[in-house]
Amino acid sequence: MADPEARIWAEVQSYLRSHYPGLRRQWFEELELLGIDAGIARVRAQTSVHRDYLHRQCLDAFGEAIRAVTGRLLTVRFLGPEDDPEAPYDHGLSAFRGLPMPEAIVLNPDNSFEHFIVGPSNRMAHAAAMAVADQPGRSYNPLFIHGGVGLGKTHLLQAICLRLGDRHPGASIHYTSCDGFITQYFESVQAGQMAAFRDKFRGVDVLVIDDIHFLAKRGRSQEEFFHTYNSVMQSGRQIIVSSDAPPEVIPHLEERLISRFRQGMVAGIDPPDLETRVAILKGKARMRGIPLPDDAAFHVAACIDSNIRELEGAITSLQLAAGVDGVAVDLALARRVLGETPAARAESPTIHTVIAAVTEFYGVRLTDLQSKRRHRSVTMPRQVCMYLARTHTRHSLEEIGGHFGGRDHTTVMHAIRAVDSRRKSDPTFDQQVVSLDERLRHPIRPG
Repeated sequence: MADPEARIWAEVQSYLRSHYPGLRRQWFEELELLGIDAGIARVRAQTSVHRDYLHRQCLDAFGEAIRAVTGRLLTVRFLGPEDDPEAPYDHGLSAFRGLPMPEAIVLNPDNSFEHFIVGPSNRMAHAAAMAVADQPGRSYNPLFIHGGVGLGKTHLLQAICLRLGDRHPGASIHYTSCDGFITQYFESVQAGQMAAFRDKFRGVDVLVIDDIHFLAKRGRSQEEFFHTYNSVMQSGRQIIVSSDAPPEVIPHLEERLISRFRQGMVAGIDPPDLETRVAILKGKARMRGIPLPDDAAFHVAACIDSNIRELEGAITSLQLAAGVDGVAVDLALARRVLGETPAARAESPTIHTVIAAVTEFYGVRLTDLQSKRRHRSVTMPRQVCMYLARTHTRHSLEEIGGHFGGRDHTTVMHAIRAVDSRRKSDPTFDQQVVSLDERLRHPIRPG
């Protein structure tokens, strides 16, 4: 890299540190700027997984950074270790060639086994996932991992995919969400392309489906998945699924599917204990290059005992506060950002409290709120949930959206505006929101 380009790249990294602290990872330092030519900045990543993650999740941020630093209208092109910088750019790159785009889920390099913190709450699920990654189709088939939101199910599924891709580069791995499976199924039916659909899902070496509980009440989709399951299993190939509940607890799931899921390994993940939460916090901070003292980590872990996603949100909040104030993350900053004492913080509603109140009030399920359903009976409670979560918790818009099927911050902003607008024009609706607000501010306590 020429000296001027080395300076540009150093300033790009600095820009990302200051403007996108939550996005940036320590492994960004290993990225290499190959050169700037014909309006394109070519950046080499360590692996194809890193390349694809950068392309799908970080392209806008890097583009903004290099344009701000150079004052030129440049675009960024990410390359893997084997990619030819002069070859035409393939915008449909994926971590594994067996993964079709755009419905496949992008693998996150953070979600490796090396970054998974093992504790009493997840030890069995982790051991089963490791065994499957080492011997797919031979150990624990199918593997069914279940647990609440933000406890590490997706991390383990992606860790399996990352290790299989590394050790078996020729393997055909299809990793998608249950929503992705359902959507592709109906699109294939409408297009008269069921043969291609079945080849795609039944011809793989490893089939991985996240959030399988969304099959509930999906009669035709359950039927198709049942036959897909049988085909893959009879061929001696691996199936891995995750869910928010054990098979027998998922409502409206056919008995024959419950029976088949229970033929393999069903492993649960519970909320992490204090020591595990501390280790998770320190690991998340280390990935971002943030020194996190033990006393600050223990304070955060004592304040947040629900799930890993909220722990990561706390790291983001500390990182932003430290950047704004120009100070290091320490116990004093943790107390200021999260509250003086865990007991005081516990008095405030959590996002789970908000969800529980809204689902009970409107008679809907969390799985409905997290789904892509747009029926008014679901969209309105979902918007109210987002509105109240923003009012009563410290979560960012992105974090709130993550609790509702991975929706982005613009969706949450739209929900807040929609609720505000309707409250002004609909007195009955306004009274419902007031009632929920009061319930959250003054919960009825036992005794």
